[in-house]
Amino acid sequence: MAQFIEFIGNHLVLAAAWLLVATGIVFYHQRTGSKSVSPQGAVALINRSDGIVVDLRDKKDFDAGHIVDSINIPYAKLAQRLTELDKHKEKPVIVVCKLGQQSGMASKQIQEAGFLDVHKLAGGISEWRAQSLPVVNK
Repeated sequence: MAQFIEFIGNHLVLAAAWLLVATGIVFYHQRTGSKSVSPQGAVALINRSDGIVVDLRDKKDFDAGHIVDSINIPYAKLAQRLTELDKHKEKPVIVVCKLGQQSGMASKQIQEAGFLDVHKLAGGISEWRAQSLPVVNK
């Protein structure tokens, strides 16, 4: 412990930078504050709890391949089209994007709209495909 304190004393800039990065990571996760679920966890939510999948990708990407029975609401239009999900308020909602980056903010918006059980798919549709899970092509 004494060596740790000595290290911090000798390297104040490095310790301050580390603290700043750690604070930024915590702040980012609080801001996007939604639960993350793996592709296998998403399958379990869909099969066991009748979960619904909201795909945030553009129509073109959605038509190129999407999760079975998912609802396509592009991220740019999410605020205007949230009412389409009202009939599913009691079900778990799994939010999917291309790489899992937009789904955090979208999950937060959906939670603020009154949905209680909202999850983001870790890694997005890319991770879903990487694990050879089924997609529907239109």
